[in-house]
Formats: sequence, C-alpha cells, structure tokens
Amino acid sequence: MTSFFRKRTIRYPLALLSLLGVMAAVLLLLSYFWLGLLFSVLFVASAGAAWKMEEQTYIETEKHIEALSYRVKKVGEEALLELPIGIILINEKNIIEWANPYAAKVFDSVSLIGDELFSLSERFQQIVKNDNPEHNVVTIKERSYNILYKVEEKLFYLFDITEQLKIESLYHADRTVIGIILVDNYDELAQAMDDQTRSQLNSLVTSLVNRWGTENGIFVKRIASDRFFAVFNEATLMELEKTKFSILDDIRETTAKQSTALTLSIGVGVGSISLTELGELAQSSLDLVLGRGGDQVAIKRSDGKLKFFGGKTNPVEKRTRVRARVISHALRDLIQGSDKVFIMGHKMPDMDAIGAAIGVRKMARMNNIEGYIVVKFNELDNSVTRLMDEIEREKDLFSQFISPEDALSMITEKSLVVIVDTHKPSLVIDDRILGKAEKVVVIDHHRRGEEFIKNTMLVYMEPYASSTAELVTELIEYQPKNEKLTMLESTALLAGIIVDTKSFTLRTGARTFEAASYLRTYGADTVLVQRLLKEDIETYIQRAKLIETVELSNEGVAIVKGKESIIYGTVLIAQTADILLTMQGVTASFVIASRADGKIGISARSLGELNVQLIMEELGGGGHLTNAACQLDVETVEEAEKLLKSILDLKMERGNSK
Repeated sequence: MTSFFRKRTIRYPLALLSLLGVMAAVLLLLSYFWLGLLFSVLFVASAGAAWKMEEQTYIETEKHIEALSYRVKKVGEEALLELPIGIILINEKNIIEWANPYAAKVFDSVSLIGDELFSLSERFQQIVKNDNPEHNVVTIKERSYNILYKVEEKLFYLFDITEQLKIESLYHADRTVIGIILVDNYDELAQAMDDQTRSQLNSLVTSLVNRWGTENGIFVKRIASDRFFAVFNEATLMELEKTKFSILDDIRETTAKQSTALTLSIGVGVGSISLTELGELAQSSLDLVLGRGGDQVAIKRSDGKLKFFGGKTNPVEKRTRVRARVISHALRDLIQGSDKVFIMGHKMPDMDAIGAAIGVRKMARMNNIEGYIVVKFNELDNSVTRLMDEIEREKDLFSQFISPEDALSMITEKSLVVIVDTHKPSLVIDDRILGKAEKVVVIDHHRRGEEFIKNTMLVYMEPYASSTAELVTELIEYQPKNEKLTMLESTALLAGIIVDTKSFTLRTGARTFEAASYLRTYGADTVLVQRLLKEDIETYIQRAKLIETVELSNEGVAIVKGKESIIYGTVLIAQTADILLTMQGVTASFVIASRADGKIGISARSLGELNVQLIMEELGGGGHLTNAACQLDVETVEEAEKLLKSILDLKMERGNSK
C-alpha cells in the first residue's frame, strides 16, 4: 500500500528530473560548461524537492491508513457486539467458545461462553447431527429465529424473523378461497314436490346456507337451484376446519325433520393467487366429493394436497338408469373404435373383479371386438381358482385370459384398456399396461380417493352400487343383443355381487336385486355360486385361530392380529373381519395380518356407527363407510396395530366426524 502511494506522488517529478538530468549531461558533453552547470544545479534542487515531497506524502499516507484501520476494526467490533444478529462459535465438543451479547440476550444469559450448545435447544442438536447448513426455524422464548449453520467454521447465525413470520401469516390468512356448494339430491326430491313445497325447500336451504355464511364471514351466492358459490379467506377456512364444516350436519338434520333429507357436497380450492386456478381446484374438489358419495367437504390445495371432512353417512342410491344407458353407449363407441380390449382388475383379484372383467369382455364380444382379461394366475384366491377351473372347461372363454407380459406385447395405440374394481394405479395388476395404453376406462364402485388413474377417457364410478359386477351388469343391458350371456358368465357376475354384499345383507339397494334378477334370467346358477364360495376345513380352522386373538374395546371395536410368521390370504383376512361383525357387542372389526406381498394388511368392517373408510384413508387405504382396507409398509403386525390404535383414539376423541 505504501509503495503504491509513493509511486503515485513522484510520478510527475521524476519526469521533470529526468529531463533536467538529460539536458545537463548533453550540455556538458557539448562543452557548454556554464549552461550545463546551471541545469545540473536545477536537477539537484528538483531532486531534493521531490524527495522531500515524497517523504511528506508517505508520512501522511501512513497516518491515514492507521486511522482508517482503527476505524474499520472498531466498526467490525461494534457490528459483532451491537448488531441484532446472534453469533455463536462452538468447538469440536459442541461447547460454546464465543458468543456475541445479542446471542446471550436471546437466551436470557449474561454470557454463553462455556455452555453446552445442546442445552440451549434440542433443535441445535438436530441441526448439528444432520450436518445441515440450510436455514432452520427455531422458536425460543416465544420468538422465532432462522438459524444458519456454517459447518466448516462451526459457526451459528441467529436471525430474528418473528415479525416476518407474522406478516407472512397475515398474508396467508387473507388469501382468497373459493368454494362450490352443491345440494346433492335436490333434483330427485324436487321432482316429486308441488310448487309450494319446492319453494319452501328452496327457502329453507337458502336461509341455512346464508346464515352459515353470515356467521362465518363468507360471501355466499346461489347460482342455480342446487348450487351455491362461496368466497372467503384462509383464516375463515381454518375456523371452518375446527368446526368440521358444521353446515353439513345442520342441513342434514334440519331437512330430515321436514322429511326431505337433503345433503351438501362442498368443493374448496385454496393456496393460489390465481382466481382461475382456485375455481378449477374447487370444481375438481367437488367432483372428487361426488365420486365419494357426497355429504362431504374436499379441500384441495394448489400443491395437490387434499383434506376431507364429513362422509359420516352411508351413501343413498342416487344413480339413474339414464346415466347407466349413457355410460353404456359411450363405452360401446369406445369399444367399437378399438382393435382390442384389455380388462384388468386389482392385485390379488377377488370374485367381484374377475366377474366384472368377464362382463366387460362380454361387452367387447357383443360389439365384435376381441376382449382379453389380464391376470396373474399365481395370485388367485381359492374361490377365484375354483371359478377358473370352471372357466377352463370353456376353451373359448379361457383362451381370453392372458398374462401381463402377453398383454404388453399385444397392445397397440388403438387398444382400449378397461380397469375394473379399482381406480388407483398402484393397485392394478400391472401398471406398465396403463403406461402403454392410449385409451383407458375406469369402472369402479369404491369411493374415490386422492390417488387416481390419469388421462382416462371414461370414468364410471358409483359408490352407491354394491359391487362393480352390478355396474357392469347394468351396462350389459344396453349393449347390442347379438350375443347373450352364457350361464357361466352370468354366474361369475352374480358371484361378484354376492361376495361384495355378503349374500345381499350389506350395501344392497333395489338396483342390486334388479341386476341379480337379470343375471338369473340368463341362467346364473346360485348352486354353483355356493360351490365356488365354499371354503376348506384348513381355512376355517385358520380363521378360528385368528378370531381367538380378538381384543374387544368398550366401544364395540374388535381387533384381531395374525401371527408374524404366518402369511394370510386377503380373502381370509376380509372374511374374518366379516364374521367378527356378526358377533354380539361388535360394532366394528379390524383384522391385521401379514400378506404375501410383504406388506401388513388391515381389513375393516363396520355396522355404520364407525366410519372405517375414513380410518383406512388415514393409513393410505380406502373403501366404503362400512367396508374398507389398507396395506402398510411396516415391518411387523405390532407396528400396524399401534398405528391403527392411535388413529382410532383420535377418531374417538373427535367424535368420528373427520
């Protein structure tokens, strides 16, 4: 630094000195003695002046640098000591070697030097052990700090972000939320009413919804006879979640007193600043609610996360033959526009999945298109295996059952893939077929979950139906009549209905008996169904041993656990849950056991007092209010039981409403 300043100060005097020196030498050489002497004197005088000037500048520069260094050092010290940023330096043993006064103030200490870091907050231990240099938010004495950890220097910076978080919270709380409210069964009820009764019903529903909106600060506008539009903010949404959307119960209970029994379905879009996206999220949520049976609320965020409220009541049959005919005609057009039809159910297919697949294959034949049923022959339970033995006698039908590998080699861009008895891509027999298919149709009777097959051309989901076999039977009625159902095909469809309704005792509506009557017309053999569904002595004993482990709570919840070392069939687990439900004092049953796929399965059944669908959805499964299941990726049955009991306890505390 000094040499730099010295060069700058003598740059111009050196040029003058050089000129004088050269002139003096030239004059002396040319014998101009006196003139050369004069220039020599001038050269010496200039050199002395330049030297003095340089020394003076050097001294002044050193003084300036010393003063500046002092000031910089002082500012740095004051910054470390006075800035509102906590600074903590630790050693290899996580002992604090130095901390500025602000850090000590954060922890209400005179000095932190010598203290153990982890004694200040457990969060520090997590940050150090995870070796995570990213920002971490920690709450200390009701204030929030963002902690930046410098791993190599073993240095912590604490930034107070309390006010920032408050502003963010206010911003998020004030963001717009859009809701669409639908009166589920308004049209069906209104058709049978006179003008005066219909007007009274309209006034009742409107007053209830408007009062709910006024009490919660929601703008509500009726936009159709059965539809409302709602606008509010996220703060209001949080309050509504706390009350579990009490409007659902209010509408249901109040209208029930008027003998109308109306229910609401609400779709909510949240988490975006775009009104267009919020509207799309709300409509998507409403579609999801309707696919789950209505009388619920679905909240969908812009990141795809979903929340459900309600769903406590059993779905009332709302589908009409008009819809069945429309779906059947649409499916007929898709089949006729395809070169082949591939039908696939869920993993470890049951009688409903196989029966429905046989029915869809028949629809393909009715439209003169070849249909193939995709199965894994080593993943069939005993009842389905017995059905396959019967099918094997009919060579024409048996030849249409193929493996996933054969299907993948045969499928083309014009092929149609029909998924039956499930709508989750993770549960289909082989998801590679879904990935290769250009045209996909879903036919299912389960309540729609968050996971769903994408890019479908046609979806027929009716949670009010007893089984997928029932839905397929109705669709067959509207197909071309050039080929009739055979006895075995009718029997397979009837077996699917009988299995899923527990011999017409659960989830059975008028349409269920109509479908069964239609199948009987085409020769469905009930004796053969009973023979197919028979079980062997070994299975009976295995189920009895399972029931021996039953644990019954005061609320009537029965829990059965299988042995860790034994693999149980999915049908056996489900049958055990069904039988438990027939016992005195049992209102809900859960059977936990190891499956062949390495997962722990839980089958859940209920008489309706406890919504087992919501419980299974918490564990990643799904189903119906009275019949649901899930598969867990845990190591032991004990772990699965702990998870189940924790959710059951939570549901009991909340009154089984969420």
